[in-house]
Amino acid sequence: MTHKAMESCAQGLAERGIATLRYQFPYMERGSNRPDRPPVAHAAVRAAAAEAAKVAPDLPLFAGGRSFGGRMTSQAQALDPLPDVRGVALLGFPLHPAGKPGMDRANHLADVQIPMLSVSGSRDALAELDLLRPVVAGLGERATLHVVEGAEHSFRVAAKEAEALDTMAEWMLRVAQ
Repeated sequence: MTHKAMESCAQGLAERGIATLRYQFPYMERGSNRPDRPPVAHAAVRAAAAEAAKVAPDLPLFAGGRSFGGRMTSQAQALDPLPDVRGVALLGFPLHPAGKPGMDRANHLADVQIPMLSVSGSRDALAELDLLRPVVAGLGERATLHVVEGAEHSFRVAAKEAEALDTMAEWMLRVAQ
C-alpha cells in the first residue's frame, strides 16, 4: 500500500480528480512474499470496496488494482458482484506468469458483467498482447483495452505511467456518467 508505485498511482489519480482507497492484502501486512489464497484476497477486496462506499457514499465506486490486486478484484467481482461498483479498472492485469504464456487467468472475466478497463504495457511480460487482445475482444463492448506503447508491467517510466493514469481517469469519468 505504501510502495512507491502505489503511492504514485494514488497521487496521479488524485491529480486527475479520482479519489482512491489503498489497502493491504493480508500477506503484505504479514510481510510475506507468498500471496494470499484467492478466498482471502477476495475478502480483502470486498472489505475495501465496502469501506470505500462507507467513507465516500456520494462518489461513483470503481474497483480495481495493479497486477495481483486487479486479478483478485476481477475474480471477486466475477464470483459475486461488489455492491454499487460501476466498473473494474485493471492496471497491468497478469494474464500469465512471465515466460509461461497462457490465458487461463482470464477465464473468470466472462462473468464480470460491468464495464472493465485493462491498461497494459506493450512490453508486459505478464500479458503478451497477442493473447490479451483476443481475451478483451471476446468480452464485447463492456471491456476496453488500452495499450501503453513501450511500457513494461511496472509502468516505471513516468510518461508511461501518466498515460496509463490519464486513460484510467478518463474512462472512470465517462463510465460514471
